[in-house]
Amino acid sequence: MKRNSTILLSILLGIVQISNAQFILKGKIEFEKTVNIHKQMDLGDDGWASTLKKQTPEFKHTYFNLVFAGDKTLYAPGRESNEKAGPFGEGPASSNMVYSDFANQSTIAAKQVFDESFLIQDSLRKYRWHLTKDTRKIAGFECRRAFTVIMDSVFVVAFYTDEIVAPGGPESFQGLPGMILGVVIPRLYTNWYATKVQLEEVKETAIAPPKKGKTTNYSGMEKTIQDSLKRWGKWGTKYIWQIMI
Repeated sequence: MKRNSTILLSILLGIVQISNAQFILKGKIEFEKTVNIHKQMDLGDDGWASTLKKQTPEFKHTYFNLVFAGDKTLYAPGRESNEKAGPFGEGPASSNMVYSDFANQSTIAAKQVFDESFLIQDSLRKYRWHLTKDTRKIAGFECRRAFTVIMDSVFVVAFYTDEIVAPGGPESFQGLPGMILGVVIPRLYTNWYATKVQLEEVKETAIAPPKKGKTTNYSGMEKTIQDSLKRWGKWGTKYIWQIMI
């Protein structure tokens, strides 16, 4: 009888813990994107890179907001940085907007590529995430580490929390059992980390997809930029990787 009482008490405590657990459904996340510009210049065969480094800050920081409510998210440029643009301007993926609809497994993304604006309408990308037991704290949340490979050879590390229900993240990264609060792409010397998570009321109608740009899908945009950058060699390949994230 005593043993049964102990089991019953454990079950009741478990129910209480589950009922007290907080799962975040709506809010806004600020991401800081950091790019090591000097490392991106090191392609091994361009002697003028050292000259450019003297004119360019080592790191570039930009800010994006990800608003989420229910099964929709919108990633878009946030507050302005005080840093000056480098000799090549802001670079690729500096003004991306990505709308994700997890219920319909669809996305609409606006990307500026040099002088051309693309409006991508496609299904959500499929990532083969591998979960690990490693964790780290980001913006006050305990996050679990995962990794995948994109574009055949580009290694990506992500950190996600299951306390935020929407399976989204910065740029087009998504598909983990919770919100991605950190992404690292070593080969591009680029990372995104959440600086703060604001728990606020967000109407789903306020999460509207972008509308401007030449309509295409991911494959169509990739073909277009490959045709444009095929003479750029290693520089072109890295630009394509940055554009296609």
